[in-house]
Amino acid sequence: MTTVPNGPITASRVSLGAPRRIIPRALLRFSFVIRNRACVSAFTCILSVMVNRRVFSQSLSAAILCSPAFAASKLSLPIGYTGLTWIPLGAASEGPRPAINPMVDPKYIEAALRDIAELGFYGIELFGNQIEAMEEHGGIGALLEKRKLPLISAYCGANLSDPAQRKATIAKTLQWAALIKKYNGKVVVVGPNSVQRNSYDFKAHKNDIVTTLNELGKAVTDMGLTPVLHQHTGTCVETREETYAVLEAVDTRVMKFGPDIGQLQKGGSDPVQVVKDFLPLVQHMHLKDYAGGPNYLGYCPLGEGKVDISSILSLMEGRKTAGLVMVELDSPPPQPTPAIETARIAKAYLQKQGVSFRS
Repeated sequence: MTTVPNGPITASRVSLGAPRRIIPRALLRFSFVIRNRACVSAFTCILSVMVNRRVFSQSLSAAILCSPAFAASKLSLPIGYTGLTWIPLGAASEGPRPAINPMVDPKYIEAALRDIAELGFYGIELFGNQIEAMEEHGGIGALLEKRKLPLISAYCGANLSDPAQRKATIAKTLQWAALIKKYNGKVVVVGPNSVQRNSYDFKAHKNDIVTTLNELGKAVTDMGLTPVLHQHTGTCVETREETYAVLEAVDTRVMKFGPDIGQLQKGGSDPVQVVKDFLPLVQHMHLKDYAGGPNYLGYCPLGEGKVDISSILSLMEGRKTAGLVMVELDSPPPQPTPAIETARIAKAYLQKQGVSFRS
């Protein structure tokens, strides 16, 4: 029984005001119901306000989190760009043969340096033979200084699977490594040799691949540079199984990992899982997207393909590496969009992910 200051609620003790009257029990019950209904109504109003306030709060939070300002946490990860997209590979088959091989034509190197610098990327990767060819034109040093853009790395193709080519491969790589060091670069990207994939026997070549990587890696490391294995489609190290087998067998004191994310996706691997599994070895990276379409060998501008770029960036955020995460997009035709435009697309996408650029 509910109590009040004057005692329990009974027909003889409840007063509705002076003069004091005795309330019949039937009327008391009716009054009690009315009061309870009023209480319920009041409680319902309060609950409604609380629920509406909660819904409003949740909606406001969702709106804030989805707004551009809060779309992604700001990242401290510096991003570079490779010069590959500016080289019109394969163009010779569509017209007159160019007087200078596009791979080593200074005008494409200069265009890449100009655009990458103006867009605020933190560094550039070139090919070893590009840097070598530029020596005949006074070297790339003046161009790098003009654009205030550091050389970070160079891609150096190497024959890993043929032991007969080992000595020459290491010698050529060291020649390019010397030029990388001359221009203050830090990383030698070791690109495996092409093979006929439909008849290639990885197991028969694994030991030769590992031996060459170890010897080459030690020589490059002794020069004060960081060599990284760059798995690549169409080469002697392409698949997930081949990549894991080599990285688990190689001497990781002298050979690190520089994965190509788009190549992993194209080769049937899960790029995020591969990077997770070998994260301590990842000292450099090609950040590439893959859509499987007709252009760019199936690759595409960042954010337009299947690769989980956001997760890759999260894995690399805060890590100190010898090289950089380098945006890349292959250039063989058809190439429907100019290199500078695809670079702008990449930058805009990365900014939405929280990446900052040089001003």
